[in-house]
Amino acid sequence: MKKIYLLSFSLFTLVLSNTWAQEETGLPIGLTPYEIQLIESGQIDLSSSGDRNNTTDPPNATEIRTPGQWEELQAVMLTWTTYPPILRQLVSAIQQEVEVWIVTLDSNAVKSNILNNGGNLTNVKFIHAPFNSVWVRDYGPNSVYLAGVDSLAFVNWQYNRPRPNDNNVPIATGSQMDIPVYSMTANPNDLVNCGGNFMADGFGTGFASRLVVQENQGTGFSQSFKTEAEIDNLMNMYMGLDRYIKMIQLPYDGINHIDMHMKLLNEETLLVGEFPEGISDGPQMELNLQYVLDNYMSPFGTPYKVIRIPMIPSPNGLNWPGQPFGDAFYRTYANGVFVNKTFIVPIYREEYDTIGLQILQNAMPGYNVVGIDVDNSSPAQSNMISANGALHCITKDVATADPLWIAHQNHPDSDDVFNPYQINAMIRHKSGIANATLYYKTTIAGSYSSVPMVYNAALGEYNWSAQIPAQVTGTTVYYYIHAEANSGKTQVRPMPAPEGYFHFNVFGSASIESIDQLTFTKIFPNPSSGLTCIATDFEHPFQGRMYLVNAMGQEVATIYEGLFVGGDRKYFIDVENYPAGMYMIILETEVGMVSKKLAVK
Repeated sequence: MKKIYLLSFSLFTLVLSNTWAQEETGLPIGLTPYEIQLIESGQIDLSSSGDRNNTTDPPNATEIRTPGQWEELQAVMLTWTTYPPILRQLVSAIQQEVEVWIVTLDSNAVKSNILNNGGNLTNVKFIHAPFNSVWVRDYGPNSVYLAGVDSLAFVNWQYNRPRPNDNNVPIATGSQMDIPVYSMTANPNDLVNCGGNFMADGFGTGFASRLVVQENQGTGFSQSFKTEAEIDNLMNMYMGLDRYIKMIQLPYDGINHIDMHMKLLNEETLLVGEFPEGISDGPQMELNLQYVLDNYMSPFGTPYKVIRIPMIPSPNGLNWPGQPFGDAFYRTYANGVFVNKTFIVPIYREEYDTIGLQILQNAMPGYNVVGIDVDNSSPAQSNMISANGALHCITKDVATADPLWIAHQNHPDSDDVFNPYQINAMIRHKSGIANATLYYKTTIAGSYSSVPMVYNAALGEYNWSAQIPAQVTGTTVYYYIHAEANSGKTQVRPMPAPEGYFHFNVFGSASIESIDQLTFTKIFPNPSSGLTCIATDFEHPFQGRMYLVNAMGQEVATIYEGLFVGGDRKYFIDVENYPAGMYMIILETEVGMVSKKLAVK
């Protein structure tokens, strides 16, 4: 066990004064040189980790469940410092959906800041407590449910920074909001962890980089060496995880938080940042993704779906060796935050945001996608991404105290035009479920028809089912699920329904038969001077090759070769370094080829 030194009064004063001085200019999401010096010297007082008004014992519950971030929230937490223009935009967007809980010692100053800049305080509450930094995602309280969907509680990890006030925010929040807190801060149940390096699916699976293993080796903030199995057991005891998937840390990522390049959009879909081939952390990210796909299934027993979204280069291009992507500071669209029917996402530059926002909107129909610029140098304090963090990093979701949980796997595309399509959902509430209804339609502009769902014990406890009638070839079916608890509470899934929906296609055959079935949905931007998106929506899977030719008919790049799967898909090419002129994107298959012009400016 490592030796732990108590700070003398003078050193403790120095630490606090230095920390608060750093806050005035903004503590980074990573460690400062001063903080590294503190850790390496062993001069960290772990005995004052803020365990008042809570317990360090694990919850005494038969079923502990960590909800997915797309589930219903009652609030989103912020700490008010460093980036007021961004924080004000967050307050404006969040309070349209839920309460905003702002941690501050001076609520009057925060109120004035918001009101004097055209905002309002319609749905804002204050938690009066000291803190050290804006990065509340990493140190804030983690929501869990006891008995699956019963009572809400918080879990508090040992923060991996020497920032004692940050480390105490979960305790202060639980005390002021009357929510019990279970702290993983006392040996042998201590765990060093951070919220940016964690995501969960609501079914007992968690994801992280192997930073969580590295930081629990009995050094730094870790009070004792822990094996990976011991870490997994602690996460099971406090957060109900049955499996804890950990990926190799990325070579260029200075903080190793997975929320900078990966996000679960639902129980079975991974949103993954994508660098150009061979660039920066792209190769290791692909290896990590393949590791997950090769070794793990979604909670429904099927392979994970993957949606790729581009990582954004710096305005200076790709000419800074050793930097993630130019000097990109991990400009990412994966670092967004769900707030019930809204998804708040960081944005950067219009030529890339157009593609990024469209991918998100296509992946999450009906959600109100709100972009907030985190890369704006005017005013300078709005340039958050240069501190290696974005919007997910400065927000902390607080789950609803009264969840009506609807878990559903999107029905897959079908070739069946004769038999009805069974839709299953797991639906739970602590009072029980009074009724559930399936709504479906076959055109976007059409009206929904309703089918009562019935309890289906054959599928297991809490499961409900209904059937959509068989449809003809070429039909797209749009649907959502509505449930009412015995208490009278109602909920829908997806949460933005009826504007939002699940959907699947009815093919009626398993392969393309003619050239008429090949088409590009959209190529954008066009003209283009950089990253270009080729959108497709093929009815059937097929083998083929997509490539780019110049005005002389010479092939200049292969965009994709192999199996083109059915449905809405995106392919990308970066034409930044190509001479200006007219090009053709060609899709070649066994039944022929189609082409589309692309102008490079």
